[in-house]
Amino acid sequence: MNTFSVRAFIPPLSRRCVPLRAMRQYAMQAPGAPTLEIFSHQQKWMQKERAAASATTSRDVDYLRDEAASRLCERLMDISRHFPHVLDLGANACNIARMLTFPSEDQLEAGPRSKRVSKITAADSSATLLHRDSELPFNKEINIHRQVLTTPETLPYEADTFDAVLSSLSMHWINDLPSVLAQVNHVLKPDSPFIGVMMGGDSLFELRTSLQLAEQDRRGGVSTHTSPLADVRDVGGLLQRTGFNLLTVDIDDIVVGFPDIFSLMKDLQAMGESNAVLSREKGAIQRDVLLAAEGIYRELHGNNDGTLPATFRLIYMIGWKPSPTQAKPLERGTGMFSIKDFLENEKKSGGGGEK
Repeated sequence: MNTFSVRAFIPPLSRRCVPLRAMRQYAMQAPGAPTLEIFSHQQKWMQKERAAASATTSRDVDYLRDEAASRLCERLMDISRHFPHVLDLGANACNIARMLTFPSEDQLEAGPRSKRVSKITAADSSATLLHRDSELPFNKEINIHRQVLTTPETLPYEADTFDAVLSSLSMHWINDLPSVLAQVNHVLKPDSPFIGVMMGGDSLFELRTSLQLAEQDRRGGVSTHTSPLADVRDVGGLLQRTGFNLLTVDIDDIVVGFPDIFSLMKDLQAMGESNAVLSREKGAIQRDVLLAAEGIYRELHGNNDGTLPATFRLIYMIGWKPSPTQAKPLERGTGMFSIKDFLENEKKSGGGGEK
């Protein structure tokens, strides 16, 4: 497991124990997608509006969004082309636009990544969060246009409008993800990429298990305090179903250390990432449940230094809109030589034998 260095925008160690630990794996395609209305968009809008009302506090907890956006930008920079017009769907506080003004880690001499993007349209349903940083200096370094969406599940754009569509840490709150991905495909120009990242799978499994065990012990049952998330095995199937080609799906596990469970939950609330499930139990979690969960968290997952790890599993996805001129993989069996024959020859010659 690799260790990533801490960027300057991550908050002081007094509140969170960093560095971030990342692990990348590759997922196999599999069908499946959520079809029911699970999340309350009104509740999520209110959470984001309240969170962004205090700009200082909101910026202090942007460490996860900034890190995810930066890694997404690196994936965009791996594509050797210029992007005249890019859509940032579910832009939050325009984290992608700000990260584009930073240089690539491996090409510092090349200057900011924004040189590869002529214009970026940042779209989000929360006007307060979207415009939170509109007066900061990075706005002068990139041509950014902000647009407030009526609903996060409807894209008000014409077909073949954008040279790329990006989305960072917003799609895990979408009810009808297949519909949104199909709309993304519709607004993309032919042979243009969609690059997204969403929380999924085992995100915050330490918090989930601790709360469930604590409630089972104190109340004799379990309530819905955390949101259901898409599994990495479903994402490839969703992209394929909605018309994308040349798919890539991978995951990053980011682990952040917190001094206690209360600091973790306070940060989630300040991010606007609190539970928005329609069937959630109204009201705050009872104090005795939280105290029990704190002890369980430390016993099951606590670090040796006394901090509590919180795992954020980020699912990155890349899909391309089809085009007649798009590169296509060779048909099966048309390779220049057989891998099996090559390995057998290596073994006969002693190159692959045991020593």
